[in-house]
Amino acid sequence: MNRRRTSSKSRVTRFVAEAKRKFYRGIVLFGLSFLTILFLFGDHGVYQLFKIKSQRKATQKRIEELKTERDLLEHEKKRLDTDLNYIESIAREKYRMAKKGEKVFKVIPKTNNN
Repeated sequence: MNRRRTSSKSRVTRFVAEAKRKFYRGIVLFGLSFLTILFLFGDHGVYQLFKIKSQRKATQKRIEELKTERDLLEHEKKRLDTDLNYIESIAREKYRMAKKGEKVFKVIPKTNNN
């Protein structure tokens, strides 16, 4: 009878030990899963990193476009300040101005009315 008791106690002890191991494994697995998800999708995770890098790339591209536009406008300003021929050509093309003695002809396109 004593042997049965020890055998029964050892089974219970093994069962409890196995249950504890499974419980600890579950906690560790849950913790690792949580940390992995946090690492990938958290506020400072890999997904945010890629998102911020793509935003930075788009912003850098926009900055370069604006620098180019600024350079063109500065060149245009310089020409308007110094180049009288350029000013005259703009006045003629854009504002249809003419010098004294010149005649300006307006060309009206012919329409086909049957």
